[in-house]
Amino acid sequence: MSQSEVEQLYTLLDETTTILRSALASSYLDAFIENVDNIIDDGQVQVEDGQPTEAVVKQLQEKYAEINFSKVSPEDVRTVIQLSMIKAIKEDSIQSNHQMTPDTIGFLMSFLLERVTKLSDEFTILDPSVGTANLLTTVINHLQAETKQKATGYGIDNDDSMLAVASINVALQKLPITLYHQDAVDSLDIPLVDMVVSDLPVGYYPLDDNTKNYETRAEKGHSYVHHLLIEQSINYLKPGGFGVFLIPSSLFQTEESKQFVEWINRHAHMQGLINLPDELFTTKQGQKSILLLQRRGPESKQAKQILLGTFPSFKNKPELAKFMREIDKWVASNLAE
Repeated sequence: MSQSEVEQLYTLLDETTTILRSALASSYLDAFIENVDNIIDDGQVQVEDGQPTEAVVKQLQEKYAEINFSKVSPEDVRTVIQLSMIKAIKEDSIQSNHQMTPDTIGFLMSFLLERVTKLSDEFTILDPSVGTANLLTTVINHLQAETKQKATGYGIDNDDSMLAVASINVALQKLPITLYHQDAVDSLDIPLVDMVVSDLPVGYYPLDDNTKNYETRAEKGHSYVHHLLIEQSINYLKPGGFGVFLIPSSLFQTEESKQFVEWINRHAHMQGLINLPDELFTTKQGQKSILLLQRRGPESKQAKQILLGTFPSFKNKPELAKFMREIDKWVASNLAE
């Protein structure tokens, strides 16, 4: 699908969402979710308490006739949903924890997982903070294309609006991802997975009683939710499996970092920590890094040299390609058998 066709599809979605938003006097996000649900339901417009009116229903159905997702690739679907969410974030002033992982970061995380894992068969992947599923579907699409292996995904989130968008994303991309509406700190009803990817929420977890079985819980006060979710992720990884996490760059500079590092050393191998370019962040406090962990297992080993560094500017293509080659050399020297 060409860029102009993607833009045309997005424009139609935006127009129908705006029509429905006006008719229902709702937020852009809620109208978008209902709008795409209508499209998935063969263009049947949901009417409740006489809204939207017959005239609006007719107007929507005429425009729905122009929308055809059946010939759209999963990546193009993801792009259209992403553009719609960017509009929703702007229109509804959605909080930063609900904003999507930029594609460039998603592709880097995909690249890392592709290089460090040996995928010769179908694989399973978990995102314990799935949000709109933009990151999870980015990674699955990339890995399936590069390895020619099929994926089964699992996504957890306790925000029903974000999970509704994730459900749309998964349905339209026709990806085998099971979504769970729950707190990811609680026990999960999923099997052990081959890999984990997540753009972790940052801050304190308020429900102290739920953290009693966590080794990374704070000794006093609330625990960091990103510590808890990394521990949970390792618990649900197969021995030797990898997790790639988007974390605050200050993760190892807090008072709780000593306890967190001790936990890593007991249960995982810290294989890499790569800083992202400053240009991606408006403040130093908001800077993020990519953490690469491997769950300990009979065949896992600590890399002789941890993968450390800073991704060059994404605008500098030659330097970025050079850095990717350096990662390949690191994998060959440290992880290859």
